Amino acid sequence: MQIEGKNQVRELLNSDKTIEKISVLDGTRDDDVRTLSRFAKERGAKIEYLDKRAMDKLSITSHHQGIIATVTEFKYAELDDVIAAAKAKEEELFFIILDGVSDPHNLGSVMRVAECAGVTGIIIPKNRAVSVNETVVRVSAGASEHVNVIKVTNINKTIDDLKAQGVFVYAADMDGEEMYKTNLKGDIGIVVGSEGFGVSALTRKTCDGIISIPMFGKVNSLNASVSAGIVTYEAVRQRRK
Repeated sequence: MQIEGKNQVRELLNSDKTIEKISVLDGTRDDDVRTLSRFAKERGAKIEYLDKRAMDKLSITSHHQGIIATVTEFKYAELDDVIAAAKAKEEELFFIILDGVSDPHNLGSVMRVAECAGVTGIIIPKNRAVSVNETVVRVSAGASEHVNVIKVTNINKTIDDLKAQGVFVYAADMDGEEMYKTNLKGDIGIVVGSEGFGVSALTRKTCDGIISIPMFGKVNSLNASVSAGIVTYEAVRQRRK
């Protein structure tokens, strides 16, 4: 689906819909268009710059005003609905919470891990993180059709909401208790941080505890999706005992 024009794209950016790509007139001096493209980038959308001829050719309405958004149709789940469905089946809750992950390949890989491991759902922030786009769907290798992805406005508030429902939330980060020594049974959430930055300081404080993956090499960090996979399957191992 394609959305054209400044007002229409502004409304789109204020919604929960997933933006695959924003096409912007190259060299535009329109402040509104520049602001919208910056906001879209914060939302995790890919930005491409096209000359006027290419923009006019791409436009369906002929009134693009220098900005066109391409929207990926993906249905996000609601947290309350996901929790209610799991409790109805008497299943333990297990959430992977992504704190600002911006690489679509990481999100797609995490979705694949989550689906294979039987995770209750993946929670992602609305802003400053990647949404489910075509790349994510492709990398997930079909998992996007089966795993619950919940998009929220505020990760820390959502963590507090989970804690209020008895979910014990851990941040996967450095300087925590070794994951092998941590009880990962019961209702839990695992927070995985962004590429290069890890879990934010405020989110670390909001969590109930911090767990770490043992490191023995000279590189002291792992790819976000690799970290998610390692911690998730340690939880699976413990929960199957």
